[in-house]
Amino acid sequence: MSLSLGFAVYLVFWWLTLFLVLPWGISRAEPHELEPGEDPGSPSKPRLVLKFAITTVIAAVFFAIFYWVQQSGLISLRYTP
Repeated sequence: MSLSLGFAVYLVFWWLTLFLVLPWGISRAEPHELEPGEDPGSPSKPRLVLKFAITTVIAAVFFAIFYWVQQSGLISLRYTP
């Protein structure tokens, strides 16, 4: 697997994992006055940096599993168009 293909596969895993991790821990626990233009369903503390870190670790695990399966020959990308 080339470096560019590995990076592209990791990026796909990262984005898919991000969409799985984003809803974790979202709540509107602190009722407060809404500012003009603020969505009433927006989370009070989204903690995006923590979610990006969790996404990076989980995507790395998924990529490691994919890389192992691909290198072992169980799945081949050789004939993929």
